Amino acid sequence: MDMYNWIERVIYGEKKPFPILAYPAADLLFITVKELVDSSNYQALGMRLIADRYDMPAALAYMDLSVEAEAFGAHCVYSSDEVPTIIGKLIDSEEDAKALQIPKLGAGRTGVNIEAIKKATALIHDRPIFAECIGPFSLCGRLMNVNDVMVSCYTDPDTVHIVLEKATEFIIEYARALKAAGANGCVMAEPLAGLLSPDLMREFSSEYVRRIVQAVQDKHFIFIYHNCGSAINQLVEPMQETGCFAFHFGESADMVHMLESFPRNYLIMGNVSPSKKFNNATLEDTRLATIGLLNTCGKYNNFIVSSGCDIPPCTDIDNIDMFFKTANDYYYRNKLWDIIA
Repeated sequence: MDMYNWIERVIYGEKKPFPILAYPAADLLFITVKELVDSSNYQALGMRLIADRYDMPAALAYMDLSVEAEAFGAHCVYSSDEVPTIIGKLIDSEEDAKALQIPKLGAGRTGVNIEAIKKATALIHDRPIFAECIGPFSLCGRLMNVNDVMVSCYTDPDTVHIVLEKATEFIIEYARALKAAGANGCVMAEPLAGLLSPDLMREFSSEYVRRIVQAVQDKHFIFIYHNCGSAINQLVEPMQETGCFAFHFGESADMVHMLESFPRNYLIMGNVSPSKKFNNATLEDTRLATIGLLNTCGKYNNFIVSSGCDIPPCTDIDNIDMFFKTANDYYYRNKLWDIIA
């Protein structure tokens, strides 16, 4: 599949909502999140069930920002109804950074995720399949501790760069393996970089993201760059330097600003709050948030309505259904308007 053409079709063709939606598959499968993330069979089947229930431009794997850090040896905590998370830190000094070993593919749950993509390609044939990976600076933060790495960018940048080099090398190999398994693209989540200044983002994130994109992206495999950091509105230029052509933003983003700042042939997605409007809201709240965003941004061809980040496990399916109904009704109304105008 030519994924550059896919971007054009999404921009200029029939519009469909495209939230980051995967973990609610656990409820559809009647299993826990722990069972889901540990099983390639459950992951692939969950992706198929979501694809059967919701008509989206692509099928998405699971946004799990603990996978790569766990493969490096970081301590991961599991829960029955929450996404796994990393606690503590693996690297405390430059010596630790130099001693850090780049894991082999298959370490931790990377093998499970690669196998899940392979199995999903046997179940889903009507749309592209996107895998998921973490961005280099966000991985660095999980290995060095999020608070410590922000300080180290000023006080000990050499150590940060040592870790980033190893993180980047591993992400490249992991993305290549996901591509070889049959993925048509990858959502790269780099939220920690959304807290940096523009100059620091260039130095500690965008340069490394660009290396990953240049090593793996081609017309058959593209990256969707996701960032839900709070300073994202000031980081348009360093994000454009990553080499990505599709971007997904969190609820902190001013979507009109993003749409006006990026080229019109770049795909821009976001940003209904997953925690406030999907997971902890009434159906009417979800409807109003969705239609409000569409009324503001729907005039831009390259905008696709989405969640601001991954929709959490245990989210009420009725709220997700309301999001899709509202978006589909809006797009259908516009289609009829274009016919009679």
